[in-house]
Parts: sequence; structure tokens; C-alpha cells
Amino acid sequence: MNTNGQYNIELILRYMISKISEDIHGKNNLHTLMSMAKLAVTHTNLGEWTKAEVLGIQVLDMRTRILGKEHPDTLTSMNNLAITYENLGKWTEAEVLGIQVLDMRTRILGKEHPDTLTSMNQLALTYGHLGKWTEAEVLQIQVLDMITRILRKEHPHTLTSIDHLAITYGNIGKYTEAEVLQIQVLEMLTRIRGKEHPHTLASMDHLAAKVLQIQVLEMRTRTLGKEHPYTLKSRSHLALIYGNFEKWIEAEVLQIQVLEMLTRILGKEHPDTLTSMNNLAMAYGNLGKWTEAEVLQIQVLEIITRTLGKEHPDTLTNMNNLAVTYRNLGKCTEAEVLQIRVLKMRTRILGKEHPYTLTSMDHLAVTYGNIGKWTEAEVLQIQVLEMRTRIQGEEHPDTLTSMNNLAITYENLGKWTEAEVPLIQVLEMRTRILGKEHPDTLTSMDDLTVIYRKLWKWTEAEVLQIQVLEMRTRILGKEHPDTLTCMSNLAMAYGILGKWTEVEVLLGLYTITV
Repeated sequence: MNTNGQYNIELILRYMISKISEDIHGKNNLHTLMSMAKLAVTHTNLGEWTKAEVLGIQVLDMRTRILGKEHPDTLTSMNNLAITYENLGKWTEAEVLGIQVLDMRTRILGKEHPDTLTSMNQLALTYGHLGKWTEAEVLQIQVLDMITRILRKEHPHTLTSIDHLAITYGNIGKYTEAEVLQIQVLEMLTRIRGKEHPHTLASMDHLAAKVLQIQVLEMRTRTLGKEHPYTLKSRSHLALIYGNFEKWIEAEVLQIQVLEMLTRILGKEHPDTLTSMNNLAMAYGNLGKWTEAEVLQIQVLEIITRTLGKEHPDTLTNMNNLAVTYRNLGKCTEAEVLQIRVLKMRTRILGKEHPYTLTSMDHLAVTYGNIGKWTEAEVLQIQVLEMRTRIQGEEHPDTLTSMNNLAITYENLGKWTEAEVPLIQVLEMRTRILGKEHPDTLTSMDDLTVIYRKLWKWTEAEVLQIQVLEMRTRILGKEHPDTLTCMSNLAMAYGILGKWTEVEVLLGLYTITV
């Protein structure tokens, strides 16, 4: 029986038990409250967050009234409701409850009690959703320090805490620190539990190297079966990694397989199915199949708007994704309308400086550029860059993207000298942080060569283009469109510099029309 079927049977049983308990003992009886609480958890497991919220509020209200605000069961209900709020995108409400639970558990149970540490971890996750990564990092470091001291370094809870901190490091751009922690976790799990243990495979999943992901997928397929949720998750993760390496055809094949199985096993409206549809749409977009991407994204947006509400963060994210697809289909007016709506709602709900709000501003600026509103784009991008630099730091990937986008806007406004400075900075930092062959680094090199050509700095353009062509040829292949574009640009530089022999050599190596 599939997972969804198991939960549906459990849901029926939980509902029956809750109803019988209410009929026998009354609604305010502790046995009835326990049945209601377990029914809420089942709704949670099915992704039925609104139903879980309704029940969770009822249980919390009655436990507070009957048992008192500081009773352990009441605190558990508060914690569960906070988790439900988080999954509904009501992160401010989740934060308020999470702070209350942590304060009371710390005071009543002590700072090092397991329940207190759980609350700290949960609040840290909520801080992450609110973009408060510094607060999340502080809490997670405290939790890791106490758990390591109390339980020892190789205890499962310690390893989970290390993993959570690694994810936070990744979100604030501390990739080296994240990688170090994840390698530690993987080594310890492999040694303690064995290479094929589910927790070891999950750790390999998080480390996310392509070779590791292939191993995880093979072992999960063999030990759990092809259609197990963890196997499907590994297949999806591998597809995302293929995308990071620009192997979008391989990513597309895997995402189609995952979507077909998830739709059949969990149903079309399950959150995991919708995520899979989104991932496939992303692969379609990167393959230039924008019409196929549009069809999927419209379906996802309709379902999410209906099930989660118009202002849910996931709804706004999907509106934003659809707007990007509209832009790439040349439907810039439709894209602009959607992006303005998203920006207004995110500003009102999350605040002007939340990372998601800044992303919306950035995307709207790109759309403005596509319809020739370069001045409006410049105004937005200057604001975004200032806030990202202040909040996320100068070297955060999002900040570098903003610098790069502003430079492109400067280029289109004819401000080539102003464009050159940030592009040189972005290239230097991306080379140092991401590595010389990372796709974003290569994009920066490409963008800088364009400015060099406009400033008539052909020697500087030549040096960069030789490097880009060598790497794109090795990574993407000789006949890839990006490789051929690089070759054409280099041939132009050679021609301007009067290096006709080099032009002939290129023409002998690549089949293009210059």
C-alpha cells in the first residue's frame, strides 16, 4: 500500500476514535483532546495544513483552559500549532508561538532539557523562513554546543543539529563552513550506521555532490524500492544537481519520472507533487521549452492558490515563477502585472527587506529592462543592492547577482564605465567563492567581455574570451550554443586586433558563420 493510502486509513481511524471519545467522554475530556491532537498530526502528515490548523487551535485553547498555559501538553500543542503555522506560511504567527514555548520550556524545564532544545531548533527554522539567518545561526550554535556536551558528538541528535547548522550556513553564503560540517556528518554516519542506512543516505543527499547523489539513488532504489518517497526525493535531487551542471536533458528525464510516480502515488494536489511539477517546469525553461513550463506553472498556481490561499508564500513564489516564464515567452505585460502584485503582497506581509521581497524587486527590474524601462530598472536595482549588501553581506550570492544585474542595466543605459567596476568585483568574488568554472563565474566573464568590447578594450576582452571558450568547450562541448557564441565573440576580438591567423584557426576548429 502506498504512503498516501496508509495516511488516509489512519485519518479515518483517527476521526472515528475522536468522534467516539467525544460522544462518550465529552469534548473537554483529556482523552478527547489527545484524540483530536493525534487527528491534527494525521492531517499534517497528509499536507492538509488548514484542517490541522483548525484542530490545533481548538486543542490549544482547551488545553490552556483545562490544564493551564505552562502544562507540558499545552506547550506541546503550542509547538505543534507553530509547526502548522510555518507550513501555512504564517511565519510571524509561528515565530510568536515559538518564542513563547521556548521561554516557558527554558524557565520550567531548564535550558538543556531535550524539549527546550527541540523548541530552539524549531524556532531557528522559523527564523530561517523569515530571513533572520543571523538569529537562526545563533540558536543553532547554542543547540549544537549543548547537545554535543550532553549527548556526545556522534549521537543522532547531535548529527541532526550539525546538519541544520550546515543548511543555515549555506543560506548565508558560508559554503565552506557548510561543506565542512556536512562532510563530518557523512563520515560519522557512514562509520556508525553503515553506508546504506537511511540517515547516511540522507546525509549524502544534503552534501549534494553528483557522484554521491547517484550512489544514494542506487542504494535507496535497491533497499527501499523504486517508488518509496525517499527514493523519489533522491531522484529529484539528482535532477536538480544535473541542472546545476547544466545537464538539463538528463534533469528533464528524471523529473518526468518523478512527477509521474508522485502523481500516481500521492495525488496531483499533494505538496511533493506540486514541487515536482515546479522542478520539471524549471528544467523545461532551461531547455527553452517555455510553453511546456507555462502549462505546468499555471496548473500549480491554480492548485496552490485554491488550497493554500492567495497570499501564502508558496502561492507568491509560484506567481513569481510564472511571471519569469511569461517574460521568456515575450509576454512582458503579463509578467509585469504579476510581479507588481507579488512585490506589493510580499512587502506588506514579509516587509521591505525580506530576502523574498528583494528577489521580487530584482525580478521586476529585469522585466522593466526587457520592456525598455531601464531607468525604472536602475532605481529598483540600486535599492536591492544597497539592502542586500547591508543585510546579507557583500559576498552573498544574491548580492553578487544584484551587482551583476545592475551592471547590465548600466550597460543598456550606456553607462559602460559604471558597469565595468561592479562586473570586475563580481567576477573576482565569484571566482574566489564559487570557483573559476562555476556557471555563474563564466556568466560574469561573458558579461565583462561585453563591456570591454563597448569600451574598446579588445585586448582585455580577448584574454577573458580565450579562458571562457576553453572552459565552455570542455564543460559543455564544442557544439553547445553557449560555446559557439563564445567562439564567435573571440573571433570578432581577433579580427579587430588584426589577428587573422587566429581567426582561421578558430574557423578550422568550430563550424560557425562569423
